[in-house]
Amino acid sequence: MGEQRTLSVKIPEGIYNELALRVPEGERSSFVRDAIMEKLQKTPKPNKILKLEERVSKMEKEFSEIKKYLADLELLTYERGKMNPHAFCMDETDHKIVDYLIHYKGATTPELAEYLKTNRWLVLNRLRRLQKNSRKQLGKSVIDYYPGEKSGKKKAWWINEEITETQ
Repeated sequence: MGEQRTLSVKIPEGIYNELALRVPEGERSSFVRDAIMEKLQKTPKPNKILKLEERVSKMEKEFSEIKKYLADLELLTYERGKMNPHAFCMDETDHKIVDYLIHYKGATTPELAEYLKTNRWLVLNRLRRLQKNSRKQLGKSVIDYYPGEKSGKKKAWWINEEITETQ
């Protein structure tokens, strides 16, 4: 136990009388020492509390990241077999493309590029990636390219309404 130190403690008279009744005179010092040790065992060390708080905080942060990733990757089922086309979006640009396609039911690459104020090659690459990722995960793509004329548009991209739930 190491070197012993003297400690004087003031306690209420009622507690002292109870101690005098229950603990013989020669054993009181060891009784008080054991009581202090027992209480210290139950009381966590401040640095341990700090470490536990840091671990809990880190775990909460990691759980929130996991929830975010699951929300981004999750294929949300709305009706029988219908998927949310936003589930395949990687960033804000993809979300804007999908929003435009949902609103207008379809669009050409130059229309989307003008709407997004970017070049059409970026838009084309995003559309192809959305198509590829959805086809890989679902077996069908949520957006399709149709080179002919449809609804007054030629060579346009269309939301596949069979498998998507457009809100």
